[in-house]
Amino acid sequence: MATFKELQDQIAKLKQDAEEVRLKEIGGAIAEIKNLMNEYGITVQDLESAGRRKGSKAAALSNVQFRDDSGNTWSGRGRMPAWLKGKDKEKFRVD
Repeated sequence: MATFKELQDQIAKLKQDAEEVRLKEIGGAIAEIKNLMNEYGITVQDLESAGRRKGSKAAALSNVQFRDDSGNTWSGRGRMPAWLKGKDKEKFRVD
C-alpha cells in the first residue's frame, strides 16, 4: 500500500498532467467555438445577452427609462438618483 506522501506526489503529478492536457486542448476548443460562431453569425454580444436571466440585475440595468445629457441613466426602479432629484423626471424619459 502507498504511503500518504506517495499518494500526495501522485496527486500533484496528475494535476500537472491534467493542466498540460487542458492547455493543449484549449486551442482546439477555441477554434471550434469560432467556427460555430462564424457559421451561425453569433457575436460576443449575443453570448453576453444570452447569459442574462429575466429579472436579473443585469437585465434591469439594460432597461433604461431615464437618461440625461451626461449619460447618467436610471431604470425607474429603486431610489431616485441624485442627478434626477428636484427635477422633472419626465423631461429625461427615454422614448
